[in-house]
Amino acid sequence: MNAASFPLPGPLATLRAEPLWRRVDVLSDLHLSPALPRTVERLREHLAATPADAVFLLGDIFEAWIGDDVRWVPDSFEQQCMSLLRDAARRTRLFFMHGNRDFMLGPAMAYDAGLTVLDDPTRLEAFGRRWLLSHGDLLCVDDVGYQRARAVVRRPWVKALLLALPLSARRALARYLRGRSKANQQDPMQWADVDPQACRDWLKAAGCDVLIHGHTHRPADHDLGNGLRRVVLSDWDFDHAQRGDVLILDATGLRRDAPMRTEAVRDRLRH
Repeated sequence: MNAASFPLPGPLATLRAEPLWRRVDVLSDLHLSPALPRTVERLREHLAATPADAVFLLGDIFEAWIGDDVRWVPDSFEQQCMSLLRDAARRTRLFFMHGNRDFMLGPAMAYDAGLTVLDDPTRLEAFGRRWLLSHGDLLCVDDVGYQRARAVVRRPWVKALLLALPLSARRALARYLRGRSKANQQDPMQWADVDPQACRDWLKAAGCDVLIHGHTHRPADHDLGNGLRRVVLSDWDFDHAQRGDVLILDATGLRRDAPMRTEAVRDRLRH
């Protein structure tokens, strides 16, 4: 394919950092669920401890989000997560980009949780640079079947039909889709990575030199040539594999670190 094969999916959204911002945290693919209590707690700790002025959540924050109405089920996991995020939003700005697991998260949940929703992709202008942020699934262009399915399920009328289903039916559908996704991940023939040329085309069209994305669960820093760079976020799992990272953006550039612990807050107070 030639260099003009992969245009941006629509008009490019731009977010300019506020003048007093000194640090931005970027993370994705936490896949929060009741089965991962330590991972949920690690997010809570990081959001309480980080000195970041803004935290960007680039999709698949939840293992599955089946509709905003679930947040009001008494004592539900989703209600607990809403409270966790809302508490963090009182301390720092929270930005959210939809992933393939939580594309059903709507404006009601975003408002109640204190999330500002971002388009995919979004150009972030911060610390004298332009960073292109994406969940990453749109760049897996070789997975034609996935891209077609993605386009269908994100149509407003399809989402409305899904939301009309009882909660029990939506939960069952989410379990089925998770099972299919895990089966595909275990079969190398069914797995498509992001396309390097698509990344280059997006970066050039956006006027950026660094693309930050998740989705693939393959954390790495890729040189795309001609001064272009692709930085991939890790997924999180602190219940089994002890895996997860945060990308930190500031005036010095970009670096990768582990999520902060609440002990860091106590250390800062002591010193």
